Amino acid sequence: MVFTFPSFDEINLSQIDNITIAFVQKDVGTNVFFNKKDALASIHFKKISKQFISHNAIYFYEGVKAKHRFLNSFHQFILQLSNDLYNRKPGNVFLAGNLYKQVQVAYAVPRNISLITVKQNNLFNLFPTDLHGQIDDGNYIISLRRGGRAAQQVETIKKILVSEVHAEFYKTAYLLGKNHMQELKAKDQFLFGNELSQALQLPLPQSAIYYRELELLDSFDHGIHRLFLLKIINQGQVENKPATLAHVHNVYATWRHNKRLPGNYLLR
Repeated sequence: MVFTFPSFDEINLSQIDNITIAFVQKDVGTNVFFNKKDALASIHFKKISKQFISHNAIYFYEGVKAKHRFLNSFHQFILQLSNDLYNRKPGNVFLAGNLYKQVQVAYAVPRNISLITVKQNNLFNLFPTDLHGQIDDGNYIISLRRGGRAAQQVETIKKILVSEVHAEFYKTAYLLGKNHMQELKAKDQFLFGNELSQALQLPLPQSAIYYRELELLDSFDHGIHRLFLLKIINQGQVENKPATLAHVHNVYATWRHNKRLPGNYLLR
């Protein structure tokens, strides 16, 4: 599991090889120390790489160990045992050891599920991603499964469209996951709407809310993933709706439910 951070004026990450991110329920001000017992979860990271954009640096940190209190220790043990016994399936990304817990913690932060559109010689593909984000005003990062068709297509085509979609589109978005391993196809094989993006003139998927047009600058492999650094060419609003599709881990959702905290969940 990899987290990405831009360079900060206040913090020189070039000198920091290890960091810990703590998840707390209450607001914590800048430079305020808090008691470790107040942390619901934490992940410890080590630096693995950095990239430069103009004069700015981007730093990549890999998760080493995570812990949380979303469930009691017995339930965590049962979940870990179930993962070890039943999730070693062909084609499945098996999360060995503490990596399983790292993912449970990382997905306590809602991950936006966007759809990537690629086009080459009037053929298209449309597939979802939740491992992505805007790193600064002009750049974006996407992580895709190394060796998959989707990663190869992005690497080859270089100019892509990333669209945020409405939550009502969730069933279709998840079904599009199979397209990560599919060849390019005719446009009528996908659920595109009638609107085109402004700069690249790529078709927007149905239920699109917001989009970014991106151009590939660089990439590197780490573990099973290829991380793409892209420049933002253009971005635009399609509809002003706040219900953007995102997901969280069921362990965190269970904790919120047990604490009687609000949630607008759509079950897959």
